[in-house]
Amino acid sequence: MRLRSSIYSFLIIFLLMQFTGVYAETFRFQADTMIGTKATGKESVILSGKAKVWSEDLILQADRIEIAGKDNRYIQCSGGVIGLDEKKGIRFTTSTLSYDRELKKARLEGDSVLEDKENKVVARGRFIEYDDAAGTVLLQINVRIFKDNLVCRSDYALYRRKEKLLEMGGSPVVYKNGDEFSSDRIRVDLNTDDVVMEGQVRGTLKSSTKEKTSDGSTGQP
Repeated sequence: MRLRSSIYSFLIIFLLMQFTGVYAETFRFQADTMIGTKATGKESVILSGKAKVWSEDLILQADRIEIAGKDNRYIQCSGGVIGLDEKKGIRFTTSTLSYDRELKKARLEGDSVLEDKENKVVARGRFIEYDDAAGTVLLQINVRIFKDNLVCRSDYALYRRKEKLLEMGGSPVVYKNGDEFSSDRIRVDLNTDDVVMEGQVRGTLKSSTKEKTSDGSTGQP
């Protein structure tokens, strides 16, 4: 049995090399089982059970991973998806992931979390689109973003990683050191934590002795 298992494992590894073109580029994957075809126009590999795909910078893990398209362009992951971009310090978890290796765009669906360790930002949402080339993260549905003493929530948001800017719409609210700000649109400079609001502006400023709202009334904390 051990001999048959070893031969089987060797064949799987050999086939993986053929499908990935491992000799041409640093792109590998592994799993408990594999189903694949190299028919022209229908190239695909399906990995199941502790599936893992990795290149020089990106690591993807999931219960099931499908790789398809010419030069293995498209990757579809489902079930306990974990991703890590080591170079940029990006880590994410989600239910399903679609990734275009050529455009370097990832789409996360389901309860998803993206951690930007470099900028100390944690973002949550039901839909997240990460554009590596543009350096942007689009978040939609039940959006929550955390950084130090900032807590932000909205229906949708655009996070510009390179500029360290956060633009929110859809009933956005920002909580900062006990203060609360809401408006039609809110922009947050994550370098300085400055909050810029546009439209119908409301806010609550808190101190150790009393609370003052935007309409000038006061109350106990």
